[in-house]
Amino acid sequence: MSSDQQADLERLGARVRERRKALGVTAVACAEAAGVSRVTLHRIETGNPSVTIGAYINVAAALGLHLVIPILDPPSAQTRSVTVGDYPGLRTLAWQTDAGTTVTEAEALNLYERGWRHLDQETLTDREKAFVQHLADTYSNGRLLV
Repeated sequence: MSSDQQADLERLGARVRERRKALGVTAVACAEAAGVSRVTLHRIETGNPSVTIGAYINVAAALGLHLVIPILDPPSAQTRSVTVGDYPGLRTLAWQTDAGTTVTEAEALNLYERGWRHLDQETLTDREKAFVQHLADTYSNGRLLV
């Protein structure tokens, strides 16, 4: 499994965990509703690749979610990168890095998606809004997964 694929699973697991917690559902109750063990739920929430897709779907359904897996062409071989400090919102989300740090566009998208609820979207510049839309169009079938 590639590091990108592992990152996708971890991101999916984190979203499942965030949804469960946002709903106030305990891990035990969620696992029971999905028909999986508590250990399997933990593995899903941590992005473990050994869990069957059926278990992921059952847990998602128990939380009122539907898994959608868009079929996308892989990004071009030339990986584009951005400087964190060029976008104030991205800088806020990557607070632990220097403003001069560069990240790939896919990593920037991951940061935006994970931290979207913490951003004051009203303060994003038009340039940054266009950049976020570019990331969504390029890597997420036109939608932020938030």
